[in-house]
Amino acid sequence: MVELLAPAGTPDALRAAIAAGADAVYVGLGAFNARAANGGFSLAELSSACVLAHAHGARVYVTLNVYVRDDELGDAVALAGSALAAGADALIVADMGLITRIRAALPDAELHLSTQAGAQCTAAVDFAARELGVERVTCARELSVAELAELCATGVEIEAFCHGAICICYSGACSYSALMRGRSANRGDCTQPCRLAYELQDGSGAVLAGGAWERGRAAEEQAMRPDGDRLLCPRDYLGIRHIAEMLEAGVSAFKIEGRMKSPDYVYNVVRCYREALDAALAGRPLGDVELDGLEACLARSFSRGFTSGYLEGGHAATGSDLMSVERAINQGLRAGHVVEPRYEGALVAFDCEVAAGDMLEIRSTPGPDAPADVPKRWPIVPCPRDVASGEEVLIPCKRKVEAGSAVHVVRSASTILEAEAAVREMREEEVRLAAAESGGVAPEACLEASEAGAGREGIAASELGVDCASAEPARFAHARRRRDNGAAGEPGVGGACAVEPGTVEPSAGGACKSPHTAVDLGEVCRLEDLEGVRAACERVVRGEAPAVVVRNIGQIPTVRAAGVPWEVGSPLQVWNAETARVLVRLGARRVWLPEELTMEDLASVRAQMEDPASGDPATEGPAPGELASARMHCAGAAGASSAESAESPHAVERHPGDIVDIAADGSTPLMITEHCLLTAEGPCSNNCPTCPRRLASQAGDRFLVELDRKSSGARLTVRVDEKGRTRLYRM
Repeated sequence: MVELLAPAGTPDALRAAIAAGADAVYVGLGAFNARAANGGFSLAELSSACVLAHAHGARVYVTLNVYVRDDELGDAVALAGSALAAGADALIVADMGLITRIRAALPDAELHLSTQAGAQCTAAVDFAARELGVERVTCARELSVAELAELCATGVEIEAFCHGAICICYSGACSYSALMRGRSANRGDCTQPCRLAYELQDGSGAVLAGGAWERGRAAEEQAMRPDGDRLLCPRDYLGIRHIAEMLEAGVSAFKIEGRMKSPDYVYNVVRCYREALDAALAGRPLGDVELDGLEACLARSFSRGFTSGYLEGGHAATGSDLMSVERAINQGLRAGHVVEPRYEGALVAFDCEVAAGDMLEIRSTPGPDAPADVPKRWPIVPCPRDVASGEEVLIPCKRKVEAGSAVHVVRSASTILEAEAAVREMREEEVRLAAAESGGVAPEACLEASEAGAGREGIAASELGVDCASAEPARFAHARRRRDNGAAGEPGVGGACAVEPGTVEPSAGGACKSPHTAVDLGEVCRLEDLEGVRAACERVVRGEAPAVVVRNIGQIPTVRAAGVPWEVGSPLQVWNAETARVLVRLGARRVWLPEELTMEDLASVRAQMEDPASGDPATEGPAPGELASARMHCAGAAGASSAESAESPHAVERHPGDIVDIAADGSTPLMITEHCLLTAEGPCSNNCPTCPRRLASQAGDRFLVELDRKSSGARLTVRVDEKGRTRLYRM
């Protein structure tokens, strides 16, 4: 079965998704979903939503996709049981320790691996299915259609993104927000530093891109690069033109991003992809004209501009066309231009149909003779009447705008009205279904409860408190959909455990200062990276280094097969002792905890590892003595505050294949992106190994500066490797 999977941050968004034809919906529940600003559904709302979804043949998945501390594991497992008892069909989880605990407590639960876990190659997919026992893997957004086909060939269900916002950093590998701003993306509380304004500078402080670079430049020079300072802001993911290819590749679930989006956005995006997917499934994929229409329809809801660069692969995935450097907010759909400014208005020539009430943004840019400090003025005004393509209409606007200014539709009145009607109809049906299930409670009372719940903030897991043992047998059976794909096995069961004896004694500064070297395998493990992993293992066999450092789950099968000593480092996230146990059972001799963890977090993991009774009794594993002897290190704990973290000293950067001192504080990048940041400087030669800009970055001559924190010294070192990937480091 092929599935169109929609986001739902609120009950109304879920109703919109079901009305528009989604096959499945994913929602948050309580404190352990990766959208801290949206606590998600209450148990009552989830139960009611599941009844509605199941009545329409749709499934409901609950996200438990943050990384979990030791003292939270029990609540998270209880929350998982509560979700299944309420009717959820599957759980989306990232934390290996939590997966292991859920498997032990709820063996029939269907588990999907979150994109936060960093699955980027077939080895990662096989590992997740065999060792963790998941039924589905949500892969990285950065993969091309060809790479998706490789993953699908494993026989494991692959869930791939097809639309929505993009995190410029590889999912699960971003510590920028945590280490620079004190709020962790891995806990669902990202401050979105990728949407901020930056300057790219060289070592002398000269501005190379962003900031005020364009001031004083010749028009010809400015035309060679995008005008803007949002240097880390990508466009939105657009897969509408690749649906047939993704289907042929074997993708099982087409995922739309957007749990923070409005119901009308969800409704519009789902119905567009429903049309494209149905046509492809029928063997009659849509043509260019039809796809142009759908893309225009999608842009009317929200977009930062669209890109399909990742799906295309190659330099399309790394270059400047991936980025929305001009703005980090909605850009909408271009609908025309200003023909002539008028008093308190502008005469606009329209290139497409616009409805009365649609919101229009007039992008008026100061002329070439205007002083440098004159701001851009982009007023947003309503369209006074329905307009046909080719018409010229006077649009009321009190701000002065320039002739030639582009006009964009940034909000569609008709889409909102259609979505509201669809949601209202779904809500009424939900009330009838709820009344039938509750044994005849008056529909009016159910409707009042439904409307009262709309817009409510989420609640913590401890407040949900439904005993997982109380799951209704019939509904729990509905939630199961285990497939025998030949890859399932006991979770966490691996080969021999070669643990080096030792204890954890972090220094007063928060970093382990004992010298220790190993070959760094890097944070990314796509098909093209596996050759480097094998080469690193051969170096260890030859005695050039004592071990390798594994930073991605896709590297684990290769290093185990090579029989070399290996250690675990971020962004292979270890936030609790249960995850550490899984890795130790698989053969890891050391586990390095993420830099964003505090000293209290480190002490908790160490104490749990040293206490055999703290493990789940239902989980098989090595002997207590082996667990207690595993080395647990913290490579630079974040400390008590974000200010402390931002001011701590840092070591030199590391790169895949380097033999590094992995105890060095600050050795983990704040971000790693497939996009080459240096393309902001101008056209790319598409020859990364010899690129002068890239070589300058390797020599320490490229820096990224946050414009709104310039005075506080928020200056980051930029390094671009031979594959065009950018890493950002604290200085």
